[in-house]
Amino acid sequence: MLKCDLHVHSNFSRDGESSIDEILQRAEEAGLDAIAITDHDTMEGYRLASSANSRVLVIPGIEVSTRHGHIIVLGIDRPLPPRRDVRETIVEAQVMGGLVILPHPYHMWRHGVARKVRGILRMVDAVEAFNSRYIVGTANRKAAQMAQRYRKPCVGGSDAHNARFVGFGVTYIQAEPTVQSILQAIREGHTIAGCRMTPLRTYTRQSLRSVLWKVRRRVRL
Repeated sequence: MLKCDLHVHSNFSRDGESSIDEILQRAEEAGLDAIAITDHDTMEGYRLASSANSRVLVIPGIEVSTRHGHIIVLGIDRPLPPRRDVRETIVEAQVMGGLVILPHPYHMWRHGVARKVRGILRMVDAVEAFNSRYIVGTANRKAAQMAQRYRKPCVGGSDAHNARFVGFGVTYIQAEPTVQSILQAIREGHTIAGCRMTPLRTYTRQSLRSVLWKVRRRVRL
């Protein structure tokens, strides 16, 4: 059984705080077998991590910003264009051989696609039922319930934006320690998801930084 964190951001994301080296070191300390670097709309962090000398397997990944919210795609070798229709993006990702995860699907303030697009769970390969960056567990519980209703595998991720919190959200996967074996096991539902919460003070600080960035960007425009 492999212990994996499938939702990690490095400083290649505009809101990420830690380097790839810091993330990999923390992943080793946390006893993880694999992590997915899922930076926002870029795979540069993954490319750097994949060439690093680490015992932790690095899964190719990206968190794509669609017009309807965010999706995670694992197992592709190039980024998908942002700001397109979420359905079109999912279809293209799957044609490329990618595994599509719906992250934080019911979160009110964090680009939860399932709140905006009816029936979107039918299209994805897995649902992030445990995300450590929740103040309360309501949205996690709803994600888990809806994943069960649609018979979708559940995964967990830290959604870490700082290396300290890598491993706070995990997916236990019955697979061999290779990317293809892990992705196939997720598709087949050989997963157990769980997490512990990111500290409220950290979550609030990071959220405030994100809001300030958006305000500055709009002012520049």
